[in-house]
Amino acid sequence: FTGASRVFGMSIGEMLWSRRTIFMALVVGSPVLVALVARIVQSAGIAPLRVNGVQVDAVSMFGAMIWILFLSFIVPVLGVFYGTSLIADEVDDKTITYLFTRPVRRGAVIVGKYMAYLVCTTLVVLPSVMIVYFLMVPFGQIPASFVSLVVDLGVLGLGLAAYGALFALVGAALRRPLIVGLVFVFGWEFVTLLLPGYLKRFTLAYYLQPLIPHSMPTGDTV
Repeated sequence: FTGASRVFGMSIGEMLWSRRTIFMALVVGSPVLVALVARIVQSAGIAPLRVNGVQVDAVSMFGAMIWILFLSFIVPVLGVFYGTSLIADEVDDKTITYLFTRPVRRGAVIVGKYMAYLVCTTLVVLPSVMIVYFLMVPFGQIPASFVSLVVDLGVLGLGLAAYGALFALVGAALRRPLIVGLVFVFGWEFVTLLLPGYLKRFTLAYYLQPLIPHSMPTGDTV
């Protein structure tokens, strides 16, 4: 525990001041921008989203953003970019030797780095979800939908933990882990979820999607 906490303290500072932080800020800031534009459009008396000619309510629009932007894109992408770098960056920079020469177990190194990843990503993603929620959902609808928001936050946190753990393993075991991770997220998961059969059971999205309390967006959107 002592070794993991020391690695955690060192790693979280590196993550917050790395170039990936700019990428993460842009990724999680895009839904906030979309929600702000939708709120401005809605305030002007214009329906920001229609499905089959029917205006979509604010809670449903928020649910669609959870599905499309957060669960299907932001969580997997952050898991790939941060998870694969936990050990792979140390190997590429040839600094892994310095970690292993310290009186710290190798397991403590990966645990400390993984916990730093979890803290860094959840403290950025989950507040972004809450900002989007309060921008899009009218005050009168908050009591009825707040439980769904709490479930959304829990599922997204679980998704960050699952994707981060998987790609931390990929980063420690394989060469070019970033390419492997992107192929898995945008190739394997995307294709197998559309196909019938049992292959979809070998994806993380298959287990995360049923936990979301919102219906999956369907139909023609105009």
